[in-house]
Amino acid sequence: MPLGERGGWERSESRYCGVETDFSDDVPSLLSFNISTGGFDYVLAPLMNPSYRPSLMEGKGSETQVLPVSGSDLVLAPSQWSSHVVGKVSSWIDLDSEDEVLRMDSETTLKQEIAWATHLSLQACLLPTPKGTSCANYARCVNQILQGLTTLQLWLRVPLVKSDDATSEGLTDSWELWNSFRLLCEHDSKLSVALDVMSTLPSETSLGRWMGESVRAAIISTDSFLTNARGYPCLSKRHQKLIAGFFDHAAQVVVSGKPVHNLPKASDSNTEGTQRHPLRSYLDYVAYLFQKMEPLPEQERIELGYRDFLQAPLQPLMDNLEAQTYETFERDSTKYIQYQRAVAKALVDRVPDEKASELITVLMVVGAGRGPLVRASLQAAEETNRKLKVYAVEKNPNAVVTLHNLVKLEGWEGIVTIISCDMRFWNASEKADILVSELLGSFGDNELSPECLDGAQRFLKPDGISIPSSYTSFIQPVTATKLYNDVKAHKDLAHFETPYVVKLHSVAKLAPSQSVFTFTHPNFSTKANNQRYKKLHFNLPSDAGSALVHGFAGYFDSVLYKDVHLGIEPTTATPNMFSWFPIFFPLRKPVEVHPGSPLEVHFWRCCGSSKVWYEWSVSSPTPTPMHNTNGRSYWVGL
Repeated sequence: MPLGERGGWERSESRYCGVETDFSDDVPSLLSFNISTGGFDYVLAPLMNPSYRPSLMEGKGSETQVLPVSGSDLVLAPSQWSSHVVGKVSSWIDLDSEDEVLRMDSETTLKQEIAWATHLSLQACLLPTPKGTSCANYARCVNQILQGLTTLQLWLRVPLVKSDDATSEGLTDSWELWNSFRLLCEHDSKLSVALDVMSTLPSETSLGRWMGESVRAAIISTDSFLTNARGYPCLSKRHQKLIAGFFDHAAQVVVSGKPVHNLPKASDSNTEGTQRHPLRSYLDYVAYLFQKMEPLPEQERIELGYRDFLQAPLQPLMDNLEAQTYETFERDSTKYIQYQRAVAKALVDRVPDEKASELITVLMVVGAGRGPLVRASLQAAEETNRKLKVYAVEKNPNAVVTLHNLVKLEGWEGIVTIISCDMRFWNASEKADILVSELLGSFGDNELSPECLDGAQRFLKPDGISIPSSYTSFIQPVTATKLYNDVKAHKDLAHFETPYVVKLHSVAKLAPSQSVFTFTHPNFSTKANNQRYKKLHFNLPSDAGSALVHGFAGYFDSVLYKDVHLGIEPTTATPNMFSWFPIFFPLRKPVEVHPGSPLEVHFWRCCGSSKVWYEWSVSSPTPTPMHNTNGRSYWVGL
């Protein structure tokens, strides 16, 4: 039984809670006790008797020996094995031991246990934590196994620790252990991490790194729980926040350990008089945490399917948009409210009250689409009692059909003139007071707004107003294991040199975003040039620990007019707006960054005769190759 069905969550978004058990050669009873009686969804159980050592079997007629597994595959139905059992590889194995017998035994056992788990069609297997800081041989063997797996996922058990004291004994930052292991395993998407959540947690910024990693499970020991006033287990506020974060990132929870709370006697047995599971109160608390999470807002629910899904950016200049695309953008009422506010302010500034009845303002909507900006502008004129003459310029002949119908339907014939032409090549009969456009992409200028508006500003009066008047792009370094693996799955260079529009979710933002390129309109400078270059330095917070940068999240912020702005940069984002998801610039080779050692990044916007493209690279702490040289993989056509 999942942790409760919740309003605002898809069934596929349900979360499950497992329980870690000891070895048992009676798996049906183990399942009956923990799942039927206990209420857990699955068991995390050893598949092999912990006393088994291959070297002890040698010379004892090894060909007739049977592996001491937890029982025949026939004791459960295949669906029970796959949905109710996560295998646990023997915790004694040490593949990097100096003791050769132990090392060889460990290698053999690991391969036998994974082979058995594959035979049972298990969904996942938990690998024990590497014993020391060196794990090269362990990782090598796991990598060999990964090459042959199709559906089985491997979870590497890693304690969630980070000491701020570099001189302390033992493991100071478990992220380093996970990172070296997954790099040795070539960032394989079938290798994930299961975090052992301790009673003491590292700093908030240090925990944040894990949200961009492929964390599949959080294993909470019973001694990490506190006791509430009624004697029941509960978690600290910080633990609660962490678990909610894991729920939000599709990680499961596993309860581990012996009961450490002396519960009131009445709760020892349930209503039927059967013995209550000793860990039931811990499960109940985890379920309570899940059920008290805020339901997802409606817009977030609509966008669930887009989370961490890579999409190629639109090419609206080269391609004509389809009706469905227009439909999506037109539903974004927040955006058009902002445009209406900007036009209203510009009209009031342009025409004083005493001349409102006689002066007619010429307003041109360039890239009018199916008319939402025409409507917003006319509503602004009505609201401010200003007179308007509108030219709606649109290059897509299909959208022009809709525009003509709209003008007829609304009775705008005397006010709105439709021009079916590319704004860059139209010869206007008169000059405009106000030029309105919505040509912005996720990175501001990535849908060629600068080039379009430079071409259109020739029919703007010298003192005319452009809405938007300026826009700036921003980037920030991110850990994004899922996005990186999805790009890597294409097995080619071109996908690593393409920026993607993506609803970022399983991403760790490693440093605040910084501005990259700014464009201002109108730009009457005789030396106008839309090529740009920017060098940026990012510093990780000192308490964060090291992190792996898979690429850069990109955003924009634009000033429509004076104090009316529109944007998706996280610190200033316009609320309830969904027309733009962020953009993601991948790195071919992820870069490991340490606190105190800045990340130096370079971004170029390059212009050719028929295309515009970006190039990017990292020069420090380790140089990466230049990405997308000459726009060889990705460009926007003029």
